Amino acid sequence: MSRRTWSETPTAQMLPDGRRLHLQHGPIDLVLEAFGEPEEVLKAYAQVQAVFPAILTGLTEELPRLRAASGPPPAGPVAKTMWAATRPFAPEFITPMAAVAGSVADYVLSILQSGRTLTRAYVNNGGDIALFVRDGSFRIGICDDPAIGLSGGTVEIGPNDGVGGLATSGWRGRSHSLGIADAVTVLARSAAEADAAATLIANKVDLPLSPKITRTPACELSPDSDLEDRPVTTNVAELTPGETDAALQCGVDAAQHHLATGRILAAYIALSGERRVVFPQLHITTNEMREAACA
Repeated sequence: MSRRTWSETPTAQMLPDGRRLHLQHGPIDLVLEAFGEPEEVLKAYAQVQAVFPAILTGLTEELPRLRAASGPPPAGPVAKTMWAATRPFAPEFITPMAAVAGSVADYVLSILQSGRTLTRAYVNNGGDIALFVRDGSFRIGICDDPAIGLSGGTVEIGPNDGVGGLATSGWRGRSHSLGIADAVTVLARSAAEADAAATLIANKVDLPLSPKITRTPACELSPDSDLEDRPVTTNVAELTPGETDAALQCGVDAAQHHLATGRILAAYIALSGERRVVFPQLHITTNEMREAACA
């Protein structure tokens, strides 16, 4: 879960642009938008608002299981998605909580679409985004540094790309990380799968023995953390180009493995102003590519 504080009361309101709906309850902070006939869009929004207050309650009831790396499948719809998205990565350490944001986004998107005729839709849960594209495309900025919102490129997603979600993880983000990546963005068939993979790839971007990395047991920062006493990154001193390259290569190796097993469709890995991209088929454009095209 996020390191922020939050309100316990669910809220829903249209944003000033009159197109996007903002839903918030505890750590769940969603911005969503549907495209299609106006009546269909209004019905889709009403469907989501009707089920939204129950999402956090259901997750809270199953937190002990969701914070554990093993155990029986959970019962709730979002919890089941979290479990299913993380299970394929075993025996590597991962709990269902690694996919919580993406799973919530996937579930809300499924409610948004249920019985409706939409052309496109997205649900953005703090940067972890579930997508539906029947017509047209989405152009989405890829984050280089979540702390300051720096974008390092864009990806264009169309109906034939097979992308149902993307997610970003890293030590500078909302949740704790075992690695030192500023940001790892993964595209996958669902936001839940992208969330889980981004977490694990970000953990692999690392220099395990480097004195330049400051780490603290997760339980000292968040007593109820699913990471327990595992050391999470709290600071990264300036790295040499060689150190940056070595850490990034660890992330690339992990991303290529998950690509080969079909768990992800692409990955974008950023550290210390450098980036690596694993994208065999998708239309990803980094800032460097744009600069080269303009030169």
